Amino acid sequence: MRNLFDFFVRHSTWFVFLFYVIVSCIFLFDKNPYQHHIYMTSAGRFSAGIYDMSHNITSYFNLRETNEELQIQNARLEEEVIGLKAELQLYKEKYYSDTMTLPEPLLPYRFIIASVINNSIHKPYNYITINKGSKDGIRPEMGVVDQNGIVGVVNIVGEHYSRLISLLNPNFRLSCKVKGNDAFGSLVWDGKDPQAALLEELPRHTVYQPGDTVITSGYSAMFPEGIPVGVVVGTEKTIDDNFYTLRVKLVTNFSRLSTVRVISSDLGEEIKQVEVENDEETAKTKF
Repeated sequence: MRNLFDFFVRHSTWFVFLFYVIVSCIFLFDKNPYQHHIYMTSAGRFSAGIYDMSHNITSYFNLRETNEELQIQNARLEEEVIGLKAELQLYKEKYYSDTMTLPEPLLPYRFIIASVINNSIHKPYNYITINKGSKDGIRPEMGVVDQNGIVGVVNIVGEHYSRLISLLNPNFRLSCKVKGNDAFGSLVWDGKDPQAALLEELPRHTVYQPGDTVITSGYSAMFPEGIPVGVVVGTEKTIDDNFYTLRVKLVTNFSRLSTVRVISSDLGEEIKQVEVENDEETAKTKF
């Protein structure tokens, strides 16, 4: 305490000087309008600078918390977007189901509407992925069509997704015939044009004209008879003189494929079961 008192006594002159300076400034800036205006302006700028600096420092230290909040909000928004997309897809599929027109051969059948989420048309072996799986009733070897014609056959089934063998795949052969003629052959893609395929092994006595419609023959457990496949556009050279090979322009536009219909029917399963039992009985028969 003694030392503090000695300090004030020793520097009393400076303290008196500082006191008079403060009092003078108060009288100067309080009684004179011009000086008062200068003081208020300068003080305002100084205060604003202090506040701005304080805000920047506080904001910097709050960045981590702000980023966490933004990430939480972004996650919520992404979930909402995913939910809205799924809901929109359901409405789209329902609209497609309500407004689609069916060829007469498909009227007795039920369908599972699905959306194409992956599709290739220029590879040597093309496949299609749809957004429906076993939970939706999809099974292997189900036929798939769109609003125009044949698309392919279900190959691999997951719980929520399935893969189709596209008609644009040389491994997929479809029994077809020219409309109005009972002779049938095998439709197969030759790997060239994604809008065309070949109808092979068609007997020579088959009568046809360019522009004739090619339809499914019905000799398949996956597709009933009469579904449009394409239109005859010409003849290809063949090694065997006993058969025709026709070039067919497909009615399905695979480059714009978006929504498809999977044919759901117990008739196909019944046909396959009958054929299996028939093969077993034939194997047992002794001549």
